Amino acid sequence: MKSVRRNTGKPGFIIDTSDGLIEARRVVAATGPFQKPIIPPIAAAETSLVQLHSAHYRNPQQLPEGGVLVVGAGSSGVQIADELNRAGKSVWLSVGPHDRPPRSYRQRDFCWWLGVLGLWDKAASEPGKEHVTIAVSGARGGHTVDFRRLAQEGVNLVGRTRTFNAGEVTFEEDLTENIRRGDENYLSLLDAADAWIDRNGMDLPPEPQARQMLADPSCMTQPTLSLNLAQAGITSIIWATGYAVDYRWLEVDTFDAAGRPRHQRGVSQEPGVYFLGLPWLSRRGSSFIWGVWHDAKYIADQITIQRSYEGYQGPEQRLR
Repeated sequence: MKSVRRNTGKPGFIIDTSDGLIEARRVVAATGPFQKPIIPPIAAAETSLVQLHSAHYRNPQQLPEGGVLVVGAGSSGVQIADELNRAGKSVWLSVGPHDRPPRSYRQRDFCWWLGVLGLWDKAASEPGKEHVTIAVSGARGGHTVDFRRLAQEGVNLVGRTRTFNAGEVTFEEDLTENIRRGDENYLSLLDAADAWIDRNGMDLPPEPQARQMLADPSCMTQPTLSLNLAQAGITSIIWATGYAVDYRWLEVDTFDAAGRPRHQRGVSQEPGVYFLGLPWLSRRGSSFIWGVWHDAKYIADQITIQRSYEGYQGPEQRLR
């Protein structure tokens, strides 16, 4: 896809692709929210450091000798930090606010739990949690993320990354708070699952060990607030800092100053243009495979309605 432009003097759009031009009456942008890897402007300026986004990480062998700072503790950051630590690297993991669901609980996958508890179809997010990071791992068959265990296994946990200056990186004093809030999210889902099992009389075996917590490691009780990269032997930084949308190819008037689409449940302000797969388009599951179908059906219905209007023939036309 190279560009989409509205036709002049007739309905529809001209779509320029690698296979040539296509004309269409309507366009559905179903590219989702993860289009352009984002590295924040605080990134270190030192050219001696290898820096890459998690989107471009493949394996530990990519990186030079030395330690690694992984910035971002969502699913990608946690799994990369774990893999690097297992490969013998010295790893620092910068942990920000996050949700931490169990990978499974009482013989059911957490995706199943979010379904039966109605959380995938939740129509509105809590204020400030529209784009919250989720820490869950699919590595080695899938397991619940436990930051305390990562620390026990050798990963150096630090708070949210704050600044880089002359080879020195500073961190917020929020590591303990971020981990404990993640614990609260984790335990709240266990509570909801237990209540659902009791309410429905389901025969799913108890899992008391799921509530057992390791003691806080020293990195939580005595957090590192600054680090000299050279002295720590850090030679690489991996930015697991998410993505932004990139609709430069869609040359229509339906974006705000930040490049975000203006729409109502996927129906844009530009007639004939629709968006699909964006977070909270209509519900929590809108940007996931198991939730996007709701919005796809809604958009298909809107297109059908518009086609019926366009196909209307007035009395004069019917008499001919």
